[in-house]
Amino acid sequence: MMRSLWTAASGMKAQQFNVDVVAHNIANVNTVGYKRNRVEFHDLIYETMRRAYVMEDQGRPVNLQVGHGVLPAATTKLFRTGSFERTDNYLDVAIQGDGFFVVGAGPAGTQYYTRDGSFKLSLTDNGMMLTTSDGLPILDDGGNEIYINVDAPRLIIGINGELSYMDDLGNTGYLGYRIAMVKFQNRDGLEAIGDNFYVTTSASGEAIPDDEYGRPSQVRQGYVEMSNVNIADEMVNLIVAQRAYETNSKCITTSDDMLAIANSLKR
Repeated sequence: MMRSLWTAASGMKAQQFNVDVVAHNIANVNTVGYKRNRVEFHDLIYETMRRAYVMEDQGRPVNLQVGHGVLPAATTKLFRTGSFERTDNYLDVAIQGDGFFVVGAGPAGTQYYTRDGSFKLSLTDNGMMLTTSDGLPILDDGGNEIYINVDAPRLIIGINGELSYMDDLGNTGYLGYRIAMVKFQNRDGLEAIGDNFYVTTSASGEAIPDDEYGRPSQVRQGYVEMSNVNIADEMVNLIVAQRAYETNSKCITTSDDMLAIANSLKR
């Protein structure tokens, strides 16, 4: 009888975690470049009371086993491309493909990766630097910071990330930078650290230049990629998790009632 109490309790804990993940998805429905999370569950260890066996055409064809509940095993990022929202901002870019932008995070050479293309210009001693909203530099394909000393409305970002501008006579000049885009052999292995950033792990592998792996990604100037969270799907997931939590709690109540009946037999 005690097994059912602990089994149902594991189900309640798992569904609570599930609700936490769904709530996080819903909270980020308007976060640029956000990718929704999905919880994966594993069943816990089994107690085998009788094993299946066949010997000399006799035996038991099936096992007699009972499990001990459930455990959240992983949260998977679903990297399906979100919808593009037109902003008409010359510094906004969206990636069409599997690539990531590269962000310089500090003097130690640490790099972050993001799908958030809502860039800004930050005033530095060397001029106007292309940065994230937090002021971290966007890197070019050579690993260098990008400086843009032209008016933003004159800036042109090509589909391959190359930066150019249009002068007063309508002529095109090149700034000598191309926004870096990279891919990963296993992007599901990336670790999300918040602020729309990811870092590499041993599971994701190192960053690979976008045009060296798979189909090259393209950028679209004047657009941002919105979250790929679908509110209707998340509400359904929330209802399912709530009902599963409620049912597991009823299993605990039922087990408690059965224990009470067993305890009252002597009276």
